Amino acid sequence: MSLSNKKILLGIGGGIAAYKSADLVRRLKERGAEVRVVMSQGAKEFITPLTLQALSGHPVASDLLDPAAEAAMGHIELARWADLMIIAPATANLIARFNAGMADELITTCVLATSAPIALCPAMNQQMYINAATQANLSNLRQRGIHLWGPASGSQACGEIGPGRMLEPLEIAKQAEAFFAPQLLAGQKIMITAGPTREAIDPVRYISNHSSGKMGYALAQAAQAMGADVTLVSGPTQLATPSGVTRINVESADDMLSAVMADIAKQTIFIGCAAVADYRVADIATQKVKKSSSTMTLALVRNPDILASVAALDNKPFCVGFAAETQDVEHYAKGKLTAKRLDMIAANDVSVAGLGFNADSNALQVIWPTGQQALPATDKLTLAQQLLTLIATHKHA
Repeated sequence: MSLSNKKILLGIGGGIAAYKSADLVRRLKERGAEVRVVMSQGAKEFITPLTLQALSGHPVASDLLDPAAEAAMGHIELARWADLMIIAPATANLIARFNAGMADELITTCVLATSAPIALCPAMNQQMYINAATQANLSNLRQRGIHLWGPASGSQACGEIGPGRMLEPLEIAKQAEAFFAPQLLAGQKIMITAGPTREAIDPVRYISNHSSGKMGYALAQAAQAMGADVTLVSGPTQLATPSGVTRINVESADDMLSAVMADIAKQTIFIGCAAVADYRVADIATQKVKKSSSTMTLALVRNPDILASVAALDNKPFCVGFAAETQDVEHYAKGKLTAKRLDMIAANDVSVAGLGFNADSNALQVIWPTGQQALPATDKLTLAQQLLTLIATHKHA
């Protein structure tokens, strides 16, 4: 099991997402982890310690000044015990207290006292999440080496929609698996493009596609966990930057090409996962185009081929492309592999419901000049780990 013999200290904050923590304990344990739980006082208003004790198989800690706990596993011993500390949910209040270095209850004290890596899974109202104070706190914590897992975006308990949902327990468990992944990419510098591009028609309209960026972001997260120095060149998305990853935001295909070429000489691996628009408008209107007839004609010109441009460099990095197709997937992928002088290509059929664009799962047919391997449908983080393992193997072959 992927988390076998790993000791995970789960800190639970006082938010409605605390109800998911019971399932998270189960998900971590079924992967082989030993889990102990520390709860904030607020968390006990949402879920009982007895529930977490039954699921974890250990007494739940919550009181900083507990004579019985101090006689056995007090706050220092609990903090020293962990290989990884996960805070889920990490509320806005807890995040602020972590940033301030407070030790006002057991959960905050454990954060200060542990030498283990710490991962926060933010969970709060979307307006609280985007508030400048919360963003400043998260930025400071990230700079101190704290890992941020999530949040996701979507409907919230308050009825609002936006960023701030805690990642689902299964996804957090997979994040923990990725965290302990073998360092197969140690010493590698990897650049990954992700998401769509937007090609302006006028100041308010653009041409784009359905790419969510989830596959590219999963690759960036997994590559960082496997030891790589990762640069993520991203088109517009609503996704949070994976911990430890350098992100460069772009809009158009030309913007993405410029960002890639500015730093490509330092990279040892390049993965072109972005869904780059093939065409752009020949003449972008400087003012909003008004409706003047029942039809509208746009003259389009080809965008630069970013992947081919990188692969054509004299000292090119190991180049991996993606081929999103709706028919004859393997045939078209092999054609791109040869035509663009790629080292590897990952092809997927985006016509299959539940896979590819905007989905949380995908399946890939990975092809290289001397062979190929099918990677069956699974969540994108697991798929990213599998693809990166193939890349690490064939780069050194």
